[in-house]
Amino acid sequence: MDRIRRAARGMLPALAVVMTISLSGCGSSDEASAPPADGSQPATAATTAAGTGSEKSARPGGNAAGVPDPCKLVSRQEAEQLAGTALGSPESTPERCVYTAPPDGPATQVEIFSGKTAQDYLTAERGIGHTLTPLPGIGKEAYIEDYAVFVNVNDFWVSIVLARNNNPAENRGPLENLARTVAGRI
Repeated sequence: MDRIRRAARGMLPALAVVMTISLSGCGSSDEASAPPADGSQPATAATTAAGTGSEKSARPGGNAAGVPDPCKLVSRQEAEQLAGTALGSPESTPERCVYTAPPDGPATQVEIFSGKTAQDYLTAERGIGHTLTPLPGIGKEAYIEDYAVFVNVNDFWVSIVLARNNNPAENRGPLENLARTVAGRI
């Protein structure tokens, strides 16, 4: 029975990811792309950062809106170190990067979410009652749980999710260290 509970708990992060991805597509794209009524150019994270100097102006591999490429925030080598196994090449979408173990390896993967998707994932984790422990000294705010870490730097969220069948206590140090590294890159 204890083994079934552990297996079910290990599936919860994946379920939350599916919920998050589903929810992240629930906005109106017309609002985001509509120019301001006064004819000026809309402010983006990149133009805001460049204009104020209060944020870093060059996020790693950012797109036109200044959102960093999550695959540039966590390298394959760093993902492999976190997973404890070799991982394949990343699969990337604008706010998601996935490193997956080869089919002949252990069932392991590392997912990195950035921007709104990362924030939605954190909201989903809170909503299903996962215990999130604050990590002081990392970014504006940061939280850790058994298989994930969430980092906020300059109001920009990143989450790193580890899908691995291991003792969750083994993950705390590596997740916390990677969170510090990623916070320094934003």
